[in-house]
Amino acid sequence: MTGLHTLLQKELQRFLKVGFQTVAAPVVTALLYLLIFSHAFTAHMQVFGHVPYTAFLIPGLMMMSVLQNAFANTSSSLIQSKITGNLVFVLLSPLKPWELFVAYVGASVLRGLIVGAGVLLVTVWFVPLTFVHPLWILVFAILGASMLGALGLIAGIWAEKFDQMAAFQNFIITPATFLSGVFYSVQGLPGFWKAASHLNPFFYLIDGFRYGFFGAGDVSPWISLLAAILGNLLCGGVALSMLMRGTKLRN
Repeated sequence: MTGLHTLLQKELQRFLKVGFQTVAAPVVTALLYLLIFSHAFTAHMQVFGHVPYTAFLIPGLMMMSVLQNAFANTSSSLIQSKITGNLVFVLLSPLKPWELFVAYVGASVLRGLIVGAGVLLVTVWFVPLTFVHPLWILVFAILGASMLGALGLIAGIWAEKFDQMAAFQNFIITPATFLSGVFYSVQGLPGFWKAASHLNPFFYLIDGFRYGFFGAGDVSPWISLLAAILGNLLCGGVALSMLMRGTKLRN
């Protein structure tokens, strides 16, 4: 457990030492989204009947920040270690694959939660929020961060260059988060796009997280919870399997 704790501590220090870039910057970005979208759509958007659009927007921005930063933490750590060549020191250690998995994903979960809490602290001043089911909020935040942390681990192991990692980020993570109902309720979408949104696993993470605030969502929170658990099992299983086989790590 000493090695696991050491690697976890190293991963935490890695993003906390550049906190202005890894924590403050995404919080400012979320604040800008809130100012722009709330100003443009408050008078035109109807969500959940009684929920003001600005209040509806804040949980979506929080979860988007959690997901993107959890992914960025593991993926950037792995690809930087590969490029600089210091990954060998981690692989030569007596750490077991599951310990590597827990340390990397655990650090990404903590970074995601810190950024999400930061977004809440700076945006809650603009509109009062309700916390109808706080436990659901915490559960979905952790499940979302761990799923994207595992997905970042997969991307970091698979990618061999920064441009491959950028492609993963630009063509998978960013479109999936933006098309998951962060800025709108999918109930207002046309039939095709509504059905397509229900195929996006990120939609269930955001909708379940938002249910914790308002007690309302586009789908049942239990369906969202099942989708989040299945997503974690799939991404976590693939990432752990790659670590155990040493895919693109030990050749």
